[in-house]
Amino acid sequence: MQFTLAAIDPIAFSLGPIDVRWYGILIATGIVLGFLVVQREAVKRGLHPDFMTDFLIWAVPISIVGARLYYVIFQWEYYRDDLGKVFRVWEGGLAIHGALIAAVITAIIYTRKHGVSFWKVADITAPGLLIGQILGRWGNFVNQEAHGGPVADDWWGYSALPDWIVNQMTIDGVTYHPTFLYESVWNLIGLLLILFVLRRMNPLRGVIFLFYIAWYSFGRFFIEGMRTDSLMASGLKAAQIVSMIGFFGAILIYLIRRFAMNIRTRYKE
Repeated sequence: MQFTLAAIDPIAFSLGPIDVRWYGILIATGIVLGFLVVQREAVKRGLHPDFMTDFLIWAVPISIVGARLYYVIFQWEYYRDDLGKVFRVWEGGLAIHGALIAAVITAIIYTRKHGVSFWKVADITAPGLLIGQILGRWGNFVNQEAHGGPVADDWWGYSALPDWIVNQMTIDGVTYHPTFLYESVWNLIGLLLILFVLRRMNPLRGVIFLFYIAWYSFGRFFIEGMRTDSLMASGLKAAQIVSMIGFFGAILIYLIRRFAMNIRTRYKE
């Protein structure tokens, strides 16, 4: 099967000597859209309109630093001889797990300082995080990164993919699994479940955020197993290790919080 479409240029446009890349545009768009959803829910749940704005002023840059630092640590052999590459974020190399760790730490400190429940804020921000991840993966698509291994023409899903996706995932004549797409769709399903199922159930505080962690971690574990560019730790894929910790950790924290709530309820009775 022949494809005549040209590969998508990672550079969207240039402003003089500055190249504006699709990767950065998509991440920025994800942040903006995620913020709009989060801000609306925050006001609806009684938080001051400026609360989330002030929080994101801190959380976004800290999360980007965390995402880059996490990636650089696991790719130190590549960066150590040219430290200037560490700052070329627009070329790719942001690890979502690093961003999440940084964001959670920032949220814990920020909510304690302002006397607001961390779990309340975490539940509010979960959909925004998924929106950012959904769009961010398309930045990987444009950069032709975060893909899986080669696929054959007789693969059952090959013919179902649009030509422009297959073309972009064809590198040096070899077509690779669009794992960016698998993860983006998985996250989209998780987002819809939160917006249209969990929110309407009015669950215990923290359940939405813990569901997000468990849902994302479960999908990421298997999708990561298909990828060929994984960050490694002691011969194992770092993202799979973190995903396992995230999945079982989220379930454990939920059970502990549920148990504690039941104890408090019985005590009051």
